[in-house]
Amino acid sequence: EKHLVLLRDGRTLIGFLRSIDQFANLVLHQTVERIHVGKKYGDIPRGIFVVRGENVVLLGEIDLEKESDTPLQQVSIEEILEEQRVEQQAKQESEKLKVQALKERGLSVPRADTLDEY
Repeated sequence: EKHLVLLRDGRTLIGFLRSIDQFANLVLHQTVERIHVGKKYGDIPRGIFVVRGENVVLLGEIDLEKESDTPLQQVSIEEILEEQRVEQQAKQESEKLKVQALKERGLSVPRADTLDEY
């Protein structure tokens, strides 16, 4: 069965589920990493993929009959990676402006990489 897996880091994998255990550890075969940007998407072939259960956010079966009924446009890997890079840069600029505006008002936001997880 073809499945979609959403990972904790935000990546989306699509592949054939070959194995799963009680910890939700997965083995996916003929896996592709799907990148979405706006109304476009691109698939990067990844082959056999082993995923630790702690990284799985969502696992769902894909209906093969409805798979092609998508309003999204498939583009090349290079094009989707470039659009993803542009989107991430815009997001970083927006975040910088937000932090700057907060600083001007006397507020500070701790950076996510400096926060203690526990």
